[in-house]
Amino acid sequence: MRIFLILFLIPLAFSFSQELNCRVTVNYEGLSVENRERLVDFSGVIESYMNTTQFTGQAWKGIKIDCSLTIFFTSAAGDDYSAQVVLVSTRPVFRSTRQSPMLTISDPNWSFRYVQNQAMYSNQATFDPITTFLDYYANIVIGFDWETWADLGGTPYFNKAFNLLNLSLGSPYKKGWEQSSASYSRWGLCQDLLNDNYRAFREAFYVYHYGVDEIQVRKKDGQDKIASIVSVFEDMQKKTGINSVLIKLFFDTKYGEIIELLKDYPDYTIFNRLKKVDPPHSAKYDEMLR
Repeated sequence: MRIFLILFLIPLAFSFSQELNCRVTVNYEGLSVENRERLVDFSGVIESYMNTTQFTGQAWKGIKIDCSLTIFFTSAAGDDYSAQVVLVSTRPVFRSTRQSPMLTISDPNWSFRYVQNQAMYSNQATFDPITTFLDYYANIVIGFDWETWADLGGTPYFNKAFNLLNLSLGSPYKKGWEQSSASYSRWGLCQDLLNDNYRAFREAFYVYHYGVDEIQVRKKDGQDKIASIVSVFEDMQKKTGINSVLIKLFFDTKYGEIIELLKDYPDYTIFNRLKKVDPPHSAKYDEMLR
């Protein structure tokens, strides 16, 4: 039982209707001046939606989840727009001012129709190219946060996100929602999260974050928990492979934190093992072996 974390959370256990503290930044450089003027209120509308919508359907216990959306508009045709989005979310670390990175997602395909002063309402049973996109990522953010506090705690939210994927069928704005072999896709992420082949990773993800918190009070025990996730990857690599959207997302988000928290770990072979399960960041692990 994570007793010290329960004590940590008690002063934070206020009841909020909404779950997110989201900052929205918009880059219009890819658009004409006329199109930019049509989007003058866009960032405020999106930020308000993310911060005032109750995504879980119940009172949120605890602090709001810090996250951000950076939206890069790439094209416009009338009121139809295309954009790329970078989503980042974090969570607090026990007895630390540091935030643990939870998600760093670069989604290259968001298409939608928007008119100035457009009203937005959350309806997770009907597809809307803007609100369904925001609802999808809100559930992903909430799910990943829950995964760090309870074993497989994100499942209800990952299921909601998966259900939202299916709403896009037949929509003229379905790009980005369909099945894809790309290195990142919304479909691929949900598919991995709900695939039993990745259950061991999700269980290790919870233990990993137990270690991230525990390291503040019992350093070696915390480091051992963080390092233990490498054994899970090694086992998965032998059995089913780890070339997946989910595992790539984990390492793209976490490799810096892993290096920082294990830089003085007694067993330096951990960095050789990390190179084998996370080849894209081998150069960073090599720096720790010099």
